[in-house]
Amino acid sequence: MQSDGIDLILFGAAGDLSRRKLLPALMHLDNNGLLPDDLRILALSREHMTTEQFMAGQQHTLQTYMGEQRWSQALWERFCQRVRYVAVQFTQVSQYAYLKSELQAQRVAVFYFATPPSLFQTICENLSAAQCLSKTSRVVLEKPIGRDFANCKEVNETVGLFFDEQRIYRIDHYLGKETVQNLLALRFANRFINAQWDNTCIDHVQITVAETVGVDGRFAYYDHVGQLRDMLQNHLMQLLCLVAMEPPNTMTAHDIRDEKVKVVRALRVIDEDSVTEHVVRGQYVQGWYRTEELTGYLQLEDADNPDSDTETFVALKAFIDNWRWAGVPFYLRTGKRMGEKVTEIVITYKTLAHNIFGAHENSPNRLVIRLQPNEGIEMQMLSKQQGIEGGMALERQNLDLNFLHASGSERIPDAYERLFLDVIRADQSLFVGREEVEESWLWCDQLISAWQSCRLKVHPYPAGSKGPAQAELLIGRDGRSWHE
Repeated sequence: MQSDGIDLILFGAAGDLSRRKLLPALMHLDNNGLLPDDLRILALSREHMTTEQFMAGQQHTLQTYMGEQRWSQALWERFCQRVRYVAVQFTQVSQYAYLKSELQAQRVAVFYFATPPSLFQTICENLSAAQCLSKTSRVVLEKPIGRDFANCKEVNETVGLFFDEQRIYRIDHYLGKETVQNLLALRFANRFINAQWDNTCIDHVQITVAETVGVDGRFAYYDHVGQLRDMLQNHLMQLLCLVAMEPPNTMTAHDIRDEKVKVVRALRVIDEDSVTEHVVRGQYVQGWYRTEELTGYLQLEDADNPDSDTETFVALKAFIDNWRWAGVPFYLRTGKRMGEKVTEIVITYKTLAHNIFGAHENSPNRLVIRLQPNEGIEMQMLSKQQGIEGGMALERQNLDLNFLHASGSERIPDAYERLFLDVIRADQSLFVGREEVEESWLWCDQLISAWQSCRLKVHPYPAGSKGPAQAELLIGRDGRSWHE
């Protein structure tokens, strides 16, 4: 692969995100021959150690993520040659001098901030003071981009002092998932889908992001955030935008972002008059996952707020007030310590106005877009039962496109692999623009303000369950049910 010469400077290289996601993604790319031959990785963290010690600490995790079939000593040695570890106290500008000496003017520097957002300003200022920045430098920002609208705007303005918008890459790793990209292809490359993608054909939309993990070891951080800020403001909002956006003029970042911003601006505000009917908050208590007993949120070892009403689950009904989606409810739910790890979008179509097969057969078609597990697209439809005994009795059948099986590959690339490649190629189409992240925070801030004013109750739900019963009532009052 041809390259102008790229240095990837990874701040927070010894952290959990780097260990679990970033370094494995880079090694997979290296294994597939997709990294530029001369790409260098500068791993920055506060701990004092040698490059050899740093890589030795990463080897077991990398070998586990690569798997026996892809791991080899030659690959490991080649990857190690790319990496150099540098101990840097991020708040001390004097320690950036060595970093400056490592960078070369003719090479593109990509700074990856896998750090808390509170450090973004300090790192930018120190990089600038140490003369590490150039007109070709790029920066990658991990979520969360702020904690509310005001703070998000402050973060964007701060980073914007040092990097032009076209050189800022705000990551939402859901956008790098194969199924999310296929959602765009499904909508805009298939006439029979595109022609029925509006309120004349679609009854409602469900978006679910359920996690089996809890908040173990992160209580101090999470208790000031909650599930709406942690997951809905970014991941679910991005999925909603991709489902609801109008066709962009091109697949460029600018056109895609413009259409997503329009969706967020069209979202009906959930205010004090509607929040009790449209939103359910939950918090997990002691429960079971299979045969494992699970600790409740307030009983975690590091829980220091026994009266916390922070939500670990949130479900809501939203409306998009535009011509395409007028009257179509979007049901969103996300929670921790759920009984199943699943991320999916379910499009439920309206039933036929007149059914010649009998009322009991008038079952809606559904389009299920699975992000995890088993990435793929499933169409639920009715067909005649096989055989001559049942006459014209109908049964539900599924047309299932499993991306892994269809590709003939042994694995689906991780989202970070795609996003790293796009940063290297300077393609921002799968990254979040400033306007959309700020508009998303503005909408969420209004929702949070409404539930605080109304003192919206947090309902308990057993860990390992489907969430609080009130979430079933939220959708059940409309004569619908969650897709399971």
